[in-house]
Amino acid sequence: MLALRLTRGAHPAVHLRRLLVAAASAGTGFLLLCALGHALGHTAEPPASALRLAWCAAPLAATVYLAIAVARTDPGTRPRPGLSAVGLGPARLMLVSAATTVLSCTAGSLVALLVFLHLRGDLTGVPVVGDGDFLAAGQPLPVPATLTLLALVPLTASAAVAMALRPREEPAPAATGARGFGRFGAYARTAQRETFGAYGRFGKHLVTAGRLPQPAGTAQALDATSTAGTAPEGTTPVPGQEQPAGAAAVAGDTGSADAGTAAGIPPATPLAAPSGLPWGIAVLAMGLAVEALTSPSGSGGTPGDRPGALVGLVLAAIGLALAGPGLTHLCGRLLQTARPGALRLLAGRVLMAEATRIGRPLGVVCAVTAATYAMAALRYPEAGAIGPLTVLGAALVTGCTVATLLTAAVEARQDRADTTAALLLLGAPPATLRRAAALRAGALLALFGPLTVVVAQVSALPLTR
Repeated sequence: MLALRLTRGAHPAVHLRRLLVAAASAGTGFLLLCALGHALGHTAEPPASALRLAWCAAPLAATVYLAIAVARTDPGTRPRPGLSAVGLGPARLMLVSAATTVLSCTAGSLVALLVFLHLRGDLTGVPVVGDGDFLAAGQPLPVPATLTLLALVPLTASAAVAMALRPREEPAPAATGARGFGRFGAYARTAQRETFGAYGRFGKHLVTAGRLPQPAGTAQALDATSTAGTAPEGTTPVPGQEQPAGAAAVAGDTGSADAGTAAGIPPATPLAAPSGLPWGIAVLAMGLAVEALTSPSGSGGTPGDRPGALVGLVLAAIGLALAGPGLTHLCGRLLQTARPGALRLLAGRVLMAEATRIGRPLGVVCAVTAATYAMAALRYPEAGAIGPLTVLGAALVTGCTVATLLTAAVEARQDRADTTAALLLLGAPPATLRRAAALRAGALLALFGPLTVVVAQVSALPLTR
């Protein structure tokens, strides 16, 4: 019920993303049902039917990938302060996201079933597509197999969303301060040594341990006492005498660091580059090598005739997807070279910060584009007629990956909302922020566009010789 209410009261943009998930689920379910229809109509060709069913793994993976991205950007299922008190903790919100995904995918699967039955003529009595060999018109559909194939997309997508949004416990921060020294019988371990006799003062150990509030004037007295206890040997602090500037600066820096640590603010660390770039380049090179060595001479044929070429193509696509975050981080670093101004510096830092979030779906888009071009060169070298199911599968995979990239961009924009508001509050012109966004998009296109073309051409070269 909560998932239904959140679905009904969501923003129109959220509804649009959920409709995209439902459409992708409908397309994948229709392809699965077509594989079942081909198996029913061609009982003497089990390998061909099994190959059609195996090709449905790519649309299924693309649909699940899109469902995870949409679930992450859903504002209705994000943890908020106070929701745990009413029973809506991170685990419950994760279940709500999974339930919402099940609803969207189930609606798409039902639409796919209705369209498939309509094309077969089960609803109207007259088949719409008479010569379709993937519909098995006139033969009854097995109900268990049909329900299993239709439930595959909702169950897989919901399980993937639950795994991606499961609550994770943050590791306890390591203690960076010096080890405290205690005394026999002390109630608490102090961070600094105390002078002889300080423990004997009435209430001193309780105030240090945080059990009693400090009255007015006690903090100054304790500070004076601690200053006297930590003064160098041979020196005596004189009341009213100013401390040296170096000592005051050191004390101020130490106080600031302690205050920042106590407030829970993590120290500023440089943005580390993702570690997947070398592995991605290695897997990409290995895939191209396997594809070149195992491809026989002569063009054309079916994908089943060249298993080595398919393995190499898959490895090349995986390598390009793994290298996406590292290439995005490298693009952001290149934007900041050679005396950058405020515009290039802002665009480069955002790219480096969002390298993993934007780079991974961008690498997947490039991999899908290169693989689609190579598969077209493998199967249709003479630019012959392409079947409708092939067009549907390619459009489904490409559309899901592009929609995932756009959804990741929306998620990154939502996470940068506070930073953008702070920049506008400080007086940054909105046009500058728009130019920085355009610069980021242009830099990514200038890097990934030629790379995708080169990988696609090199992947298709052994397949067309």
